[in-house]
Amino acid sequence: MQQIRQVVDSEFVAVNDFIIQQLHSNVPLVENIGHYIVDAGGKRLRPLLSLLSAGAIGQISEKHLQLAAVIEFIHTATLLHDDVVDISALRRGRPTANANWGNAPSVLVGDFLYSRAFQILVNIGNLPLMGLLSDTTNTVAEGEVLQLTRAGNPDTSEATYFEVIRSKTAVLFGAACSGAAILSNRTEQQEALHDYGVNLGIAFQLIDDILDYEGDPAETGKNVGDDLAEGKPTLPLIYLLENGSDEHKQLVRDAISHKSAEQLEAIVDAVKHCGALDYCHAAAKRYTDAALTALKNLQASPYRSALEELTEIALSRRS
Repeated sequence: MQQIRQVVDSEFVAVNDFIIQQLHSNVPLVENIGHYIVDAGGKRLRPLLSLLSAGAIGQISEKHLQLAAVIEFIHTATLLHDDVVDISALRRGRPTANANWGNAPSVLVGDFLYSRAFQILVNIGNLPLMGLLSDTTNTVAEGEVLQLTRAGNPDTSEATYFEVIRSKTAVLFGAACSGAAILSNRTEQQEALHDYGVNLGIAFQLIDDILDYEGDPAETGKNVGDDLAEGKPTLPLIYLLENGSDEHKQLVRDAISHKSAEQLEAIVDAVKHCGALDYCHAAAKRYTDAALTALKNLQASPYRSALEELTEIALSRRS
């Protein structure tokens, strides 16, 4: 990731500076929580996609820097809200904002970040971009609600799973990329970049769900089995429910229904031995291949190469 960031090093630094500037509030608690979650690290992958996409089709302007910050604010707001909904106590190896300050402040600061994102969009002054990101934010919210309604339901289908991850994760990846094309007035590249981002986002989430069963908490910053404890029927579990032994199927059904990780060790073992993780890896590879195909008509450049390398990182990452 560090090598990829170097392609847009100065722009990346400028985006981070702008993010810090835009966190200013007359209410100290807003700044405290905002800085806490923004400073937690993370990959800054979504704003990075905006910068690389802009570079791949032309020049990176000041408005592209602002777009990158908007994308990061929307993403950060969803994290604050997700952690409250999931009653999460740990993110990126640190206590969550809701663990430190409580649910109400976390939700309200998430609302502040959403509204600040749209204030920046108004200043950018591009109506098609505002339309894209308002639609995207709405879809993300719908995806989160759909996931919530499926929690604790072991009969969730694979199709519904992909609908959830496309909505809650992948569409923001797509908007980060296609939004850059809108600002560059390169509408002929908008669909290709959107397809790249969505496919990369789906692959990214698939690997995230795999790491819930084979990841190292020291690297992922979350506990193994967190999704199981929240009753989330992710693809590894859906595959096991369709292809595992009757004993393992019942074990998983009970765990999802009761939102319990008590039998985590047995379920992790069953997931690994039934081929679920191989199945998920193969699915992620299909989506990264589709992402690469979407880039084929872009002119060769360091920016395009970086976008291509991100597909490999998405597949091989451990955090």
